[in-house]
Amino acid sequence: MQFLLNDQSVTIDTIAPSMTVLRYLREIRGLTGTKEGCAEGDCGACTVLIGERKGDDLQLRSVNACIQFVPTLHGKMLYTVEYLRQSDGELHPVQQAMVDCHGSQCGFCTPGFVMSLWGYYLDKQSQGTAPSKSELRTLLSGNLCRCTGYKPILAAGIHMFGLPTKKYDKNDKLQQLDTLTAHLSDEDADHFRHDTGDYFAPHTLAQLLALRSQHPDSTLLAGCTDIGLWVNKQFRELNTIIYLGNVTALQQIEHSPQVIRIGAAVSLTDSYGALAHYYPGITELWQRFASVPIRNAGTLVGNLANGSPIGDSAPWLIAVGARVELQNVDGQRTLALEELYTGYQQQARAKNEVITAVMVPLPTAQQRFRTWKVCKRYDSDISAVCGAFQLTITHGVIDSARVAFGGMAATSKRATQCEAALNGKQWSQNSVEAAMRTLDRDFTPLSDMRASAEYRSQIAKNLLYRFYLETRDDQPLNPLQTRAFTLAEQPS
Repeated sequence: MQFLLNDQSVTIDTIAPSMTVLRYLREIRGLTGTKEGCAEGDCGACTVLIGERKGDDLQLRSVNACIQFVPTLHGKMLYTVEYLRQSDGELHPVQQAMVDCHGSQCGFCTPGFVMSLWGYYLDKQSQGTAPSKSELRTLLSGNLCRCTGYKPILAAGIHMFGLPTKKYDKNDKLQQLDTLTAHLSDEDADHFRHDTGDYFAPHTLAQLLALRSQHPDSTLLAGCTDIGLWVNKQFRELNTIIYLGNVTALQQIEHSPQVIRIGAAVSLTDSYGALAHYYPGITELWQRFASVPIRNAGTLVGNLANGSPIGDSAPWLIAVGARVELQNVDGQRTLALEELYTGYQQQARAKNEVITAVMVPLPTAQQRFRTWKVCKRYDSDISAVCGAFQLTITHGVIDSARVAFGGMAATSKRATQCEAALNGKQWSQNSVEAAMRTLDRDFTPLSDMRASAEYRSQIAKNLLYRFYLETRDDQPLNPLQTRAFTLAEQPS
C-alpha cells in the first residue's frame, strides 16, 4: 500500500482494513495536529485534504479523517495541518489570518478549520476568483467551534487572501503522484491481507462483480461516511471489504436527452453539482446535506443504498421518478427507486448484486418541482421530515402527481393517496387542501428525539401547502414569504 503523506512517500506492508486515517495519523505517525472530537464526521476537528488525479487535474478535497479507512489512500495523497508548517517558522497565510483575526481560542478545533480554509484558499487561487462570505459559511458548515462564535473565523477566511500569497504547484504535485503510481497495475484488483480481514479494491466492473459473487457477505465501501460509524460507534468487525472508489466505470456521470446517469463512485459533491443544473430546486437541500467534507467523501448511490428512512436524497429522487441499476455476474436490471425499499433496512436486491448507478429523468417544461428538509439545526443535521413534490400540469390540470417523504415511515415512501387526490384536478386551493388531509391516511409517523408524530404530520402538510404557494399560477408568493408562512404554521 503506497501513498503520499505531506508529499513524502509512504509504504505500508500490513494494516487493519478498517483502521481510520485519524488513528493512523495520531497513533502510528505521531501527527497529532489532527484532532478527534466526535469520531463520526460531524465536528470537523479531524479535517484533512486528500488528493487524486482526475483527468489532467489534481483534485484536492477536504474529508473527515475519523471516518476514512487507511487502505482507501492507496495511490493518493494526504495532507495534514503539519504540512503548512514553514521551515523558517513563518506561518502560512491561512494560519496567519486566524492569528490576525483572533479566530482561535481554546484551539482544539483550529487545525480542522485551517485545513478547510486551506482547501478553499487553493480553490480560489486556481480559479482566480474572489472569496465570498456565503461560500465560506457553506464551506465551514462541517467545522464546529464552541468558543469564537464563528465571526472571527469567517473574517480570517476573507483576510487570508490579502496576505502574501503562498503558491501550491499542482503540476509538480501531479508529477509526484504519477511517479508514485506509475508501477501500480489495473489488471488485477488491489488486495491487502490482514489478520482482521481482507480489503479488495477492484479497478474494473468485471472485477467488482466477480468479487461480490465470491464474497456475498462482504461490506461494499464507497464514501465510508456511514460505515465509518459502524466501526467507531458500534465497534463492528467488517472482515472482508470491497472498495468501489477505484472502479473507473462507476466514476462516470453520463448525460442523455432524457436521463442523467450517475455512477456508484461519484461523490455527493459532484452528483448534486450535476443534478442542480437540471433541478435548481435541490440547491438548498444540496447545501444543507451534511457538510462539505461529508459530501466530498460520500456518494449519491451510497446514500441510496444505505436506505435510511431519513436520508435526504431518496425522497426527491423518488418524486422525480429515478431508477437504480443493479448488476451481478449474471447480468443487470433496473428498478424504480421506491421499489428498492421493501421495509426498514430491507431491500429488493440479491446479496450478490451491486447498485452500480442511479438514472434520473430530466424535467420537462410542464413539470413543477420542489424539495425541502426540516430539522432542528439548519446546517449539518439529520432531517425530521424531508418532503419532495413534482406535478406535471397541462392546461391547468394535474396529469401526474408524485409526492414522497422521508422521516414519515420505515422507508422513504410515496404518498399514494395524496397523489390520487391530486391527479386530474386543477392545481388550486381546494385541491391542495383535500390532498393535505389525505396525508394522515398515507403515513403514521413515529415520535423520536428529532420530532413528535404530531409535528411530523403537521410539517408534511405545511410543506405540501408551501409547494402550492410557490408553484400556483396566480399571485405566486416570494420564497421568503412562503418560508416565513411555513415556519409560522409549525406547532410550538
